[in-house]
Amino acid sequence: MKNNEHIENGAGCTCCAQEHGHSHAGGDKKHLTRIITGTAIFAIAIILSRLFGVSEYVSLAVFAVSYLTLGGDVIITALKNIVRGRVFDENFLMGVATIGAFIIGEYPEGVAVMLFYQVGMFFQERAVQKSKKSIADLMDIRPDYANLQTEAGLVSVHPDTVNVGDIIVVKAGERIPLDGVVIEGEAHIDTSALTGESAPRRASFSDTVLSGSVNQNGLLTIEVARTYGESTGSKILGLVESAAEKKAPTEKFITKFAKYYTPVVVALAALIAVVPPLAAGGIWADWIYRGLVFLVISCPCALVISIPLSFFAGIGAASRNGILIKGGNYLEALSALEVVVFDKTGTLTKGVLKVTSAIPAEGFTQKGLMEAAALAEVFSNHPIALSIIREYNGEAGNIRLSGYREIAGAGVSVIANGKSILAGNVKLMSGAGICVPEQHVGGTQVYVAIDGAYAGCIVISDEIKEDSKNAISALKSKGVKKTVMLTGDNEKTAASVASALDIDEVYSGLLPQEKVEKVENLSSQKKKSGKLAFVGDGINDAPVLAISDVGVAMGGLGSDAAIEAADVVLMTDEPSKLVKAVDIARYTKRIIKQNLVFILGVKGIFLLLGALGIATMWTAVFADVGVAVLAVLNSMRVMSIH
Repeated sequence: MKNNEHIENGAGCTCCAQEHGHSHAGGDKKHLTRIITGTAIFAIAIILSRLFGVSEYVSLAVFAVSYLTLGGDVIITALKNIVRGRVFDENFLMGVATIGAFIIGEYPEGVAVMLFYQVGMFFQERAVQKSKKSIADLMDIRPDYANLQTEAGLVSVHPDTVNVGDIIVVKAGERIPLDGVVIEGEAHIDTSALTGESAPRRASFSDTVLSGSVNQNGLLTIEVARTYGESTGSKILGLVESAAEKKAPTEKFITKFAKYYTPVVVALAALIAVVPPLAAGGIWADWIYRGLVFLVISCPCALVISIPLSFFAGIGAASRNGILIKGGNYLEALSALEVVVFDKTGTLTKGVLKVTSAIPAEGFTQKGLMEAAALAEVFSNHPIALSIIREYNGEAGNIRLSGYREIAGAGVSVIANGKSILAGNVKLMSGAGICVPEQHVGGTQVYVAIDGAYAGCIVISDEIKEDSKNAISALKSKGVKKTVMLTGDNEKTAASVASALDIDEVYSGLLPQEKVEKVENLSSQKKKSGKLAFVGDGINDAPVLAISDVGVAMGGLGSDAAIEAADVVLMTDEPSKLVKAVDIARYTKRIIKQNLVFILGVKGIFLLLGALGIATMWTAVFADVGVAVLAVLNSMRVMSIH
């Protein structure tokens, strides 16, 4: 939903600022001026009719002027909507009720209803605008300009005119307009609008910086890596703005409910006004009045405004916390999670291999083992080789290397200062006739042999993220019945990680298509009302993300694949963000339930009172506009989540 859009439901009940012509600050002033003017004329009409006893025609004329001043736009909108085929909306109900009051001679009440309706709408619209403004301020990451470096110097241009490879300059306090790489300067970067993290990040030469971030200090010269439309900030804005288009089941129900509910209550109001006096010979004016009161009370505007607004506010609150939710349907699904399936690498673990232990054989030292392994792997770019070299962090010195050879699927061999070194898996050792002891440790094992003798084993593991365990524990405490981990790693490594994190089920050695099969099987086992979420890196797990009830991409900051593949994008690498997303979803759902019970309860009571002739037009206004304002204010509480 764009920031200047109004909220409208499929049944034609439009309670928006634009329909009344006062969606912006200037419109608010016009609306307030009309209310004040109409109220003044209304007061004059009462004084003339009550104190001076003017004729019926003069009294009617002055009341009519005040009525048209206050409600002329409502009547015009109702007529326009009728022409468009949208008859049963709030404007129609208010128009019929107040004009009906004039017909039966209740001029003051007809004007009063329109007056209080407009006052209520004014405060309701201000509340809605405040909510939208909060989200607009939150997502105010769209840059106004870019300082493009040209031969003539810096030129301020619109970001969408800048091309990949161009050089831009971002000064202290300015927002970074496009994704790029720092080629000169250093500064602290505020990425809170993207990630929800308040701590600034240091950016210097060769670092990637993203649009929407703010340069807090220093001067940065940046080579543009993506055009404006492809930059992170622009994509995030597009996601948030279009999120309201994907309606949650509750929203769809309310829209469908209003579509049938409104004509039914109009028919009931007509029956109340006509049947009793025809059947029992009652006073027509009395029963028509009851029917008109029934009409005012019956308007479903409170429902069709507050429910979508709650979802919109929930999506905004999530965005503020670095969580992008692509629609109300996914927000509602998050509130009903029963099974959460995690990919391992890059999701629960850091995705960076690290030497966790070096176990030398008898007669060898740990330093000698690491040196031999580092020399063997020195020419390799494999992640395992790089982790060994990084851990050793020594100098080769005058060591002469020769005979380097990679054995596919097994390891490497090299000759260093005349000594033959083998480094690889059990297959490599067996092929060389070297017996190795079994290691009961989790992780990838690299065995090393020197001159045909077993020298030891180096264990390499992917580090578990600091908050993974807390995230799993928190999800279980919130009612998630099953946590599952899927990975392509070997059984020992997978079991070690699952045990450390207290994950319920683990499946290892899986290919991408096998992950899809596992998720489909897990989904078939859950309750119909329960939802399954798959959490992955959004790059290699696109098929699984697509078939899950909720696909969650972890660490989507700057990742095109993550942003496009998932339903929910956690903009940092923290699994705990999923817990926050569930909290926001459940709080939003709780607010929606409160509104439903409150609105339907109050309206039910007042509809009964109206039919019995106890409720008046004055109380009817509270049952309509007052309830709507209270429901909207309650919906705005979602924005307070931190």
